Amino acid sequence: MRAIVVREFGGPEVLRIEEVPDPAPGAGELLVRVAAAGIQFIETQTRTGTLQGVSPVAPKSLPWTPGREVAGEVLAVGGGVSADWIGRRVSGVTVPTADGPGGGYAELAVVQAEGSHQLPDTLDYADAVSLLGTGRTALGLVEQAEVGKGDTVLVEGATGAVGVLSMQLARAAGAERVIALVRGTEKAQLAKDFGADIAVDTSADDWPEQVRAAAPDGVTVVFDGVGGEFGATTFELVTRGGRFVIFGFSSGTMTKVDPEHAAERGVSVLSYFGPPTGPRGPEVLLRQSRDVLAAVAEGRLRTLVGTRFPLDQAAQAHAAIAARRTTGKTVLEP
Repeated sequence: MRAIVVREFGGPEVLRIEEVPDPAPGAGELLVRVAAAGIQFIETQTRTGTLQGVSPVAPKSLPWTPGREVAGEVLAVGGGVSADWIGRRVSGVTVPTADGPGGGYAELAVVQAEGSHQLPDTLDYADAVSLLGTGRTALGLVEQAEVGKGDTVLVEGATGAVGVLSMQLARAAGAERVIALVRGTEKAQLAKDFGADIAVDTSADDWPEQVRAAAPDGVTVVFDGVGGEFGATTFELVTRGGRFVIFGFSSGTMTKVDPEHAAERGVSVLSYFGPPTGPRGPEVLLRQSRDVLAAVAEGRLRTLVGTRFPLDQAAQAHAAIAARRTTGKTVLEP
């Protein structure tokens, strides 16, 4: 089969397509012909080598094929798995190899049967793959922050894969107002199309003042996926009794909040990665993924697949994400 192989850490150009042996499903596993592979932002950081020894998603050694989110048709099953799975349309997370998590940027991939989702015929493979890690993350953020009636929710990177889902889910949970942080007028309109009441362009120097004007009583919830100085600025926008939920660091560093400063301001600082987190074992993650898939199938939630690239253009896909030229989920289609 063809797969993307990383043999040295570096820029997008290290993502090269090669012919490699076909994988085989083990006990409890499914072999899937990949129709869509999701690209996670953290994979663009992992590719550079900066997360080695820091993140559990970084490979233990090279060569390495990135990609954890796949959707496609089941071709074969491993031991202990019913043959009824063969031919089904599924989405799932790849089984880690000896080199670490990955294997999805390929024509074939292996996933756990127990954690896979059978897809309705009406759901596009790319849409389905956009709901795996990002879908359960977005729902997890809303549940962790206990978003409800009266909340004003501020969403960083609002037109990204997690952002477009979390805005809709916050609204469905009862949020009174959703404020999107974006860059550019096109993304501002897109954010409004996906549930934002107000979209603030962060390329303007006075964007924090614009948020304060839009939320005179203060922001009660922030979903922080940017981190760094940007996250520190949004933290200061949270009102007393509010919740600041950290789930990413697209800036390159996590937001650092002084616990004493947070306590003085009466703000709860939560982390999607933990601690502190709510109970989020495998069964909770599976339930969250199933919930968002059902919401899309029933028309209660909309996905956004922004750009689709063929497998041999994985480097171009990573470059587009790094340059902030993408919206929603970026997908490879082998």
